Amino acid sequence: MTTLTANGSSWQPQEQGIKEICGLLEQQISPVSTSDKTQIWQQLQHYSQFPDFNNYLSFILSHAEIKPVEVRQAAGLLLKNNLRTAFKTMAPANQQYMKSELLPCLGSPDRHIRTTAGTIISVIVQLVGVIGWPELLQALLTYLDSTDLNQVEGAMDALSKICEDIPQVLDSEVPGMPERPINIFLPKLFEFFRSTHAMLRKLALSSVNQYIMLMPSFLYMSMDQYLHGLFLLANDPAPEVRKLVCSAFVQLVEVKPSFLEPHLRNLIEYMLQVNKDGDDEVALEACEFWSAYCDAQLPPENLKEFVPRLIPILLSNMAYADDDETITEAEEDESVPDRDQDLKPRFHSSRLHGSDELEEDDDVVNVWNLRKCSAAAMDILSNVFGDEILPTLMPLIQANLSASDDQSWKQREAAVLAIGAVGEGCINGLYPHLSEIVGFLIPLLDDKFPLIRSISCWTLSRFSKYVVQGIGDQNGTEQFEKVLMGLLHRILDPNKRVQEAACSAFATLEEEAAEELAPRLEIILQHLMCAFGKYQKKNLRIVYDAIGTLADAVGGELNQPRYLEILMPPLISKWQQLSSFDRDIFPLLECFTSIAQALGPGFSQFAEPVFQRCINIIQTQQMAKVNPTSTGVQYDREFVVCSLDLLSGLVEGLGSGIESLVSQSILRDLLLQCCMDDAPDVRQSAFALLGDLARVCPIHLRPCLPQFLDITAKQLDISKLKDTISVANNACWAIGELAVKAQQDISPVVMTVISSLVLILQHAQELNKSLTENATITLGRFAWACPELVSPHMEHFMQPWCSALAMIRDDIEKEDAFRGLCAMVKMNPNGALSSLPVLVKAIASWHEIKSPDLHSEVCQVLHGYKQMLGNGQWEQCISSLEPPMKEKLLKYQI
Repeated sequence: MTTLTANGSSWQPQEQGIKEICGLLEQQISPVSTSDKTQIWQQLQHYSQFPDFNNYLSFILSHAEIKPVEVRQAAGLLLKNNLRTAFKTMAPANQQYMKSELLPCLGSPDRHIRTTAGTIISVIVQLVGVIGWPELLQALLTYLDSTDLNQVEGAMDALSKICEDIPQVLDSEVPGMPERPINIFLPKLFEFFRSTHAMLRKLALSSVNQYIMLMPSFLYMSMDQYLHGLFLLANDPAPEVRKLVCSAFVQLVEVKPSFLEPHLRNLIEYMLQVNKDGDDEVALEACEFWSAYCDAQLPPENLKEFVPRLIPILLSNMAYADDDETITEAEEDESVPDRDQDLKPRFHSSRLHGSDELEEDDDVVNVWNLRKCSAAAMDILSNVFGDEILPTLMPLIQANLSASDDQSWKQREAAVLAIGAVGEGCINGLYPHLSEIVGFLIPLLDDKFPLIRSISCWTLSRFSKYVVQGIGDQNGTEQFEKVLMGLLHRILDPNKRVQEAACSAFATLEEEAAEELAPRLEIILQHLMCAFGKYQKKNLRIVYDAIGTLADAVGGELNQPRYLEILMPPLISKWQQLSSFDRDIFPLLECFTSIAQALGPGFSQFAEPVFQRCINIIQTQQMAKVNPTSTGVQYDREFVVCSLDLLSGLVEGLGSGIESLVSQSILRDLLLQCCMDDAPDVRQSAFALLGDLARVCPIHLRPCLPQFLDITAKQLDISKLKDTISVANNACWAIGELAVKAQQDISPVVMTVISSLVLILQHAQELNKSLTENATITLGRFAWACPELVSPHMEHFMQPWCSALAMIRDDIEKEDAFRGLCAMVKMNPNGALSSLPVLVKAIASWHEIKSPDLHSEVCQVLHGYKQMLGNGQWEQCISSLEPPMKEKLLKYQI
């Protein structure tokens, strides 16, 4: 086909064009076609260049009745994708042609054609709004009033898609319309709640539900009618309608709980009923209600009387469903190879310098189901009602556990899950029985059912803190040993699911036990490295995590030859096997980062090849970014981020011992490029490394110091902080470290940086704690490095700065900040006069200043102000302090 042109002024397709396009579409969707699908796709893309190609697709969708419906649907889906990028630039005549063809499709006798047309209509509305298609709304209203069920359903389907994709367009003023479209459509949708057709009830309710979060004023005013409709549909025979009813109540509890308060008793009764619905999806939606209720901070006493009836339902729903895929997967032992779909993509989190730790949610990629939702609800109830739920729950758990036949294993497993779920909220009531509970769980680690073994690992990990606390007495120590060895044995379980649960549980125990693990390091390492040798890809990632967590927990205790002989050879062997372009190297890089930090100078014997490989990875990736063909690999910034973070770990571990490696490398130039990268996560890790290098070998940064200072200062612009707060956090810390070492050399950027830091402190409420702390320290370090430049501006920032200083814990960084404070006050004592009470509070926040010279300087500042003010004013200043703060000032001989 060489051309796709119109015949005459009114567009008409050519038969040959229709034939060729339909032929390509048939080959494209055919499961048995031997044609090259890529070639067909390229041909279709080639046709897309013709201005009326999309007209052909519209025609095929709406008029090609002699073609299979799958071909017409394929034309529609291709049209939808094309319109996303092409519609706005099309000739108005072609746009109008498509619109005129799509509207009649809503009344097609075939549901596939109707729903495809509805999807395309929603895409066009996303692009041009209802203003760009004035006749659409009237057409939808006409179809909704039609006696032809197909037209009603087609219009309702299109309307529901618009409500889902772009709800705000119907809740906006439209020129030429007397009121907002949603005010016209909502009464119609409410009418359809009473339709005899389940599909129409479902689409109507789904459409209205989309407006709960937006809450247009018409819906707000019609709330009684909406709630009446929901209660009318509450026991609908169609499960998808009941599911939407539950979803509406859950959203209303989250957004406007006050609307539901008059109906709460009836609503809770209803939710108890549907939480037992025969359809799992309905029961799951109902189960979300309990967490939403507790989060909405509605009065707990309204729910309290129902809890004895709710707990048995939740426990029952916590048992695995017979068709749960986990049961089949749990039968797989370690000899079954991992499937590609089992290997979820893993993402490395860039280093963050400061007090805000980001929690990783391991469950985000897992399937959410009734079992997990019920366990989450049980957890939340235990946190709201505490030990009050135990008299109902514990007899049920005991009954489940006492059923020992093979058919009851799911009930036993659910009971163990329940113990773990309430382990936090009910700890006061469980504490006296904790030894018995743990003693009961340990034998379950050897149960014949793998899912009981795996859940027992998780539940034991929930009590790790208390197991570790008991180490003081003999019984407690014995129990700790049993838990430790029980989990280590399960780490070597032949079942992959149990391996995963045991490794994760052991990592939790490691975090709690910390140095208590030191005397048991040999046996722990033997088990972990044995697992390292036998695990497949997916679980290998968890072993890396367990090894890294162990290194973090025991620190320098790991630095003994007998431990390193067990730990390092297998890791180094894997390091040598893995290509520098294999994403499986990420968890190994993270693991090495923890080991390097734990071993400190002890890692120096392994450092050179690790350091050099990180440099090579960064260099190759930066070359690939510019020209992928020159390196033979596609750029992947995560390799850069991981390598930067491992280099940070090496610097932190080796300290000044890293200098010989840095001096002989191109690290400085690579790092400067990374600090200017367009990706925030690369910059975040680059500034963490810059700060680490500034501490231990600043001399190697000096040749590029002006560039480093300039690019780092630019990251602190408060107007650009919204999406790059973690970058700013690390940059703020790094430039403070540079100030300590470079002193007067930072003078060109002093005023830019100070201005940014003051703005950060003034907006502290909107920013995270870590950035505020780093800004506070860095401002002090700049004042220490260049007091003559900073002190003239003191009065503009002393109030927020001293308030922030008072909140920082005692450490060397706080000492630096106070050296800056003292240096400024010496140069400009008047600059702090109006903020003197806050300055004194900041000084009183110290538990103890360990540096004698700083202690002496702080004494001089206080005595200087006392002399300057005279006794009357000084006493007035001191009188505003709390008695404990006044006491703390005594150590400064005031």
